[in-house]
Amino acid sequence: MNTLTLRQLRYFEALAHHRHFGRAAKASAISQPALSVQIKELEQSLGVDLFERGARQVRLTRFGETFATRVRDILRGVEELEDLARSSRAGLAGRLRLGIIPTIAPYLLPSVIDGLSRSHEGLEVHVRETLTTTLVQEVENGQIDAAIVALPVSEPSLSELKLFSENFVLVRPQADAWKPVPDRDSLKEMRLLLLEEGHCFREQALSFCILSSAPPREMLDVSSLSTLVQMVSAGIGVTLIPEMAVNVETRSAPVSVAHFEGTQPSRTIGMIWRRTSPLADQLRQIGETVRAAAEALYARAARKPHVTAPDDRP
Repeated sequence: MNTLTLRQLRYFEALAHHRHFGRAAKASAISQPALSVQIKELEQSLGVDLFERGARQVRLTRFGETFATRVRDILRGVEELEDLARSSRAGLAGRLRLGIIPTIAPYLLPSVIDGLSRSHEGLEVHVRETLTTTLVQEVENGQIDAAIVALPVSEPSLSELKLFSENFVLVRPQADAWKPVPDRDSLKEMRLLLLEEGHCFREQALSFCILSSAPPREMLDVSSLSTLVQMVSAGIGVTLIPEMAVNVETRSAPVSVAHFEGTQPSRTIGMIWRRTSPLADQLRQIGETVRAAAEALYARAARKPHVTAPDDRP
C-alpha cells in the first residue's frame, strides 16, 4: 500500500462531510477534478472503496464510515500538534479560526476584530459564521479553534468561558408604542415572529414565552433578525431581539422597542473550545477582548434612546 498523505485525508474528510464533490472541492479550495483524483488515489492505496458515487450525491461505504472516524481522530491530533507549537510562541500570533453565531456576528464581530488587530498585530483571524450545532461539531473536530455562542453548550469535551449576559427586548409596530408591554400569557395570543428552526435564539425566545409545547396563535419563521424587524415595521406581528441588535436593526424600521417588566428574558454569551486544546490560555485572552468589545458596545447603546446596558453582566 502506498503511503497515505495528510492532504488526502483532509480531502476525504471534506467529501465525507459535504457528501458532494463540488461542495467539498470548494471548501478545500481546489478544483473538482483534482479532488476526484486525490480521492481515487486514496481508494487505490487502501484497496477498497470509500464512497458510493451517485448522480447527485456520494455516500460513505460501510468501510468509509469506519475510516472517517479514524481520520477525524488523526486530523484532530494533527491540529493539536500545530496548536501546541502555536502555544509555545511568545504572544498571540498566526491563524485563529473563530466561529460565531448569526445573532451575534453582525453586531459584535467588527469590534472584536478591531480589538484583536490592535492588541495582537500578528494574529490572522478566520471567521466562521453559522449555527451553534455546526460550530460545536467543528470545535470538537478541530476544524475551528473556538466559537462565540450562547451558553450553556454542556458538551463534556468542551470548555466554556462565560463572557457577558444580555436581555431580550420586545419589538412591535410603532403604532403600538402606547400599549402596555405584554406579559408571557399575552404573547401567546399575538403573532410572534421568530427565527427559523436551528437558531438557539429561537429556542430561548420560546422558552421565555413558555411556548415549547403550545405554539402561539400565529407564528412565522424567517432566517435573520433584520427580516424580523422589517416584518414588524410592516405591522405583521411582534418579535424579540437581543439588545445588542437594537441600534443596528431599528435604524431603518419604524418600530417601538420595549423592555419587559419583571423577569427579563436573557441569554449568556461565552466562548467554547476543546478541553485538550494547548491554546486554552491564549483563548482566554481572546475571550477578554470579546468581553471588552461587548462592554464598549453596551456603553454606546446606553447613550442611545432605544436600549440600556444589561444588568446581568458579570
